[in-house]
Amino acid sequence: MRQRFEQQLDMRITPICDIKISTKSRDELPPTIRALQYIFITPAINEKIFALMEDKICKGKKKTGRPGMDLWHVLVLAVIRHCLDTNWDRLTHVANYDALVRNILGVLPDLSENEFEYQNILDNVSLIDEQLLHQVNDIVVEAGQQLIKKKENEPLCLKTDSYALETNIHFPTDLNLLWDSSRKMLDTVVNLRRYTVVPEWRKIKDIRKALKSQYRATAQQVFKGKSETQKKQSVKDYLQQAIFLQKKCDAVSASPFSDLHSKQQQKCTLLLISLNHYNDYSKKFTDQIERRLIKGEQIPAKEKTYSIFEPHSEWITKGKANKRVELGHLLMITTNQYQYIVDYKILQGEKDATQVASLTERITEKYKDQPIHSHSFDKGYWSGENLRILQDSKIENAVLPKRGNHTKADKEREGSKVFKRLRNQHSAVESNINMLEHHGLNRCRDKGMGGFKRCVGLSVLAYNLHIMGNSLRAIAKEKQKQREAKQREHLFKKAA
Repeated sequence: MRQRFEQQLDMRITPICDIKISTKSRDELPPTIRALQYIFITPAINEKIFALMEDKICKGKKKTGRPGMDLWHVLVLAVIRHCLDTNWDRLTHVANYDALVRNILGVLPDLSENEFEYQNILDNVSLIDEQLLHQVNDIVVEAGQQLIKKKENEPLCLKTDSYALETNIHFPTDLNLLWDSSRKMLDTVVNLRRYTVVPEWRKIKDIRKALKSQYRATAQQVFKGKSETQKKQSVKDYLQQAIFLQKKCDAVSASPFSDLHSKQQQKCTLLLISLNHYNDYSKKFTDQIERRLIKGEQIPAKEKTYSIFEPHSEWITKGKANKRVELGHLLMITTNQYQYIVDYKILQGEKDATQVASLTERITEKYKDQPIHSHSFDKGYWSGENLRILQDSKIENAVLPKRGNHTKADKEREGSKVFKRLRNQHSAVESNINMLEHHGLNRCRDKGMGGFKRCVGLSVLAYNLHIMGNSLRAIAKEKQKQREAKQREHLFKKAA
């Protein structure tokens, strides 16, 4: 049984609507908590977000059994982790010992009740998915824009750019990928021996030590050695040990474990699946090392895997001087003149120039009743077809610089005052990207493609809430100035 939120009836608990948040702090947390407080006390926004979360998390579940974590707690803790760009351990500490965070959670300031456990937080935040986050982000952006809009149908000025969001992996070579596969095979065998007898693995520590020593010696020869003969011989020795390990693991997979009870049988089955998974990777890298370093072949990019832990990672080269290669996925974001991220997309095996048509369709559908004054891109999005799509849409000013030689028409288009002004303003999206990187999207720590997508959505939500919180803080400061001015005026009149 899970509920939206239930304020505990205790004199020590400050109601969420009465929480006082500093307007002077420059930390990321206070404005984000101010935005969460605004969402909680605004019925229209509150109802929309809770309805979406109930439909996703509680749908199809019986309203009986132990009480689960409140939906409000799930949302707040998920946002705070990405607001602080931190890990689950620090989030657990903050949730239990930070007074402001416990106030916004609506629980007692001490740990007499509602102590949040590491695994409980992790499991509940993992229930949020990409689709839900897209919907919640749209609600937050709409609410944030209403706070600062001067006119009801004020035209939008959009900017789109992409950057490489890295996965949490080391730099790959086929040699170290083979070692990763081998050590995980050995770890899996060690775990398997806890539940059953696995014959002929008495010297598993010696196998690990010998394979690791050979891997390091081979890496030294390949990357720093001078003799081609020595390089190839070292590689052959390394492959020989890897193949020996593969054969031993094949023998383990072929042996039956029928004398175990059901729970042990189940655990052993899962471990054997894992063992076969890493063994397949080991055989793949063994083949690629032989083809590349011994036979002199060039491995096609489509055959390469850059991590056995995050196999979805891509090799990204954007031509940057400081980062020639990045491993992860391109993340495309679109911001408006109020600095909100109104659209985002993870590009899996896609390039920037292929996204303009689908992006324009999403934007025009989302803002069908609102005019769009401009939409700017960089040269990476250029193609003649993309320019035609933008010009045929409802966007008044399409800012899409051309790559290569310019015709007379191109020079006239890019030489106009409006184009130059909007192109100069486009660089503001870089500061938005930098701020987003400080909200958890410099390197994704979550595992798997599902975790990667959830991490992106939550970081974008934390970013948008931070922007909303800054607007609310500016409004609070202005009201405070007005109150102080009235007090001074009252004192002057009284003194006169």
